[in-house]
Amino acid sequence: MPTAPQLRTMLTAALFAAAIAVTTAYIIHIPLPTGGYTHPGDALIYLAACLLPTPWAVAAAAVGAGLADLLTAPQWVLPTLVIKALLALLFSRRGARLLTARNTAALFLAALLSPALYGLAAWAMAGSAAAFLPQFLGTLVQGVASGVIFAVLACGLDRAGLTARLRNSTT
Repeated sequence: MPTAPQLRTMLTAALFAAAIAVTTAYIIHIPLPTGGYTHPGDALIYLAACLLPTPWAVAAAAVGAGLADLLTAPQWVLPTLVIKALLALLFSRRGARLLTARNTAALFLAALLSPALYGLAAWAMAGSAAAFLPQFLGTLVQGVASGVIFAVLACGLDRAGLTARLRNSTT
């Protein structure tokens, strides 16, 4: 039987997974001319990674984003499971704030790593190198937009003094 803190962490991860799935698949879902779409779901992946213990953050990212793809673009489920789990690993919950130097660096790395990995996946799925660039560019827009959304959320939570309280509820 899980303890109360373990149960809170488990429930918080499940809520993050659900929020990631819904925001990725349906909420503020903006199609891109290069194909694909941009959404706030990745910003929630970054936030989960800063608030939850690493295994739970990775699970929330993979399950939430994977479910969104299952609902909207099933061919992307397997690459998404791996890519979003890796993105969650870039962020840290160490430090008194969400917007630390490491997490700011992680935003830039995520904005490049995600498009590169999705571009490689598109190349493999299409069997043609020509699939790389359109996928890379679309996902780059997504990565930058998610980074900006995360930075705004993190700054607000840090300024409101809620970061420590949120982290303590998932320990």
